[in-house]
Amino acid sequence: MTGFAGFALRRAVGAVITLLAISVIVYVVFYVTPGNVAQITCGPRCSPEQVHQVSQQLRLDDPLYLRYWHFLAGVLVGQDFSTGTSVAHCSAPCLGLSYQSDQQVTRIILTKLPVSLSLVIGAMVLWLVLGVGTGILSAWRRGRFTERALTGLTLAGMSTPVFVIGLVLMIVVCGQLELLPFPEYVPFSDDPEQWAWNLLLPWLTLALAEAAYFARMTRASMLETLAEDHIRTFRAYGVGERSIVGRHALRGALAPIIALNANDVGSAVGGAVLIETLFGLPGIGQELVHAVTAVDLPVVVGMVLVIGFFVVLANAVADVLYAVADRRVVLT
Repeated sequence: MTGFAGFALRRAVGAVITLLAISVIVYVVFYVTPGNVAQITCGPRCSPEQVHQVSQQLRLDDPLYLRYWHFLAGVLVGQDFSTGTSVAHCSAPCLGLSYQSDQQVTRIILTKLPVSLSLVIGAMVLWLVLGVGTGILSAWRRGRFTERALTGLTLAGMSTPVFVIGLVLMIVVCGQLELLPFPEYVPFSDDPEQWAWNLLLPWLTLALAEAAYFARMTRASMLETLAEDHIRTFRAYGVGERSIVGRHALRGALAPIIALNANDVGSAVGGAVLIETLFGLPGIGQELVHAVTAVDLPVVVGMVLVIGFFVVLANAVADVLYAVADRRVVLT
């Protein structure tokens, strides 16, 4: 296949290969470790009988390639688990059973994932609006007081830890001014208005931390694009400065913005641990901390694989968006 369809197909195949490579690395790191893997997987409170049962479920007596194959087959087609007196089926994608709660890891993740996605998607909209808008204005007003003021704010945002931003906003906005309630997650299906109202402060916290990077990236890309020959040609033909900045220069500067956004969205799904912990949001980040603390290895492995999936997916989508946003991209 040639053209855009072939380009998109090659990126999809590359994403699948990358996901397989991630699954191999994750399996080797977590399940091919020194010591008693069954004991580590089951947790410190497991009895010898439970450890033996986990050892059988993980097929630790089989060769390594067979163990990984059964692990991968479980993800793709599901698998059965012995619970002692009966056999429980785990439907695909099966990431195992939690040895702390006896729940399927996939079910745990699906319960926590909407919280993390709600946080990341809402914050993404805000950081793109704030960051890209600030970067465009800073490049447009280059050399003036506006640029210097925005550059100072950007540097302050980049140097301030996200938990400090969250604490200050919570103390001022929720405590002193009482403009917003202290965040408490409400499912979107229950009450969309309360869902957004309670997530507004976490969105602002994450967005303010990320917008500073987008502002600097946008400003640098805009200044580079505004110095190119075709922009000078537009000016020579009398095209208005607003049209040049908004229609022509911005499109040429989108590629690095898309790349940065892809990396931030993918990593923020699992990396918003501080935000979820600070505001008490029951998302993937907070669940990952609990699983690590409880040494619940199947949950940790499942969370890492899901986070890796979102990172790969975000970058694959970004590759496709390059071709849509910038016609200079070679479709290889």
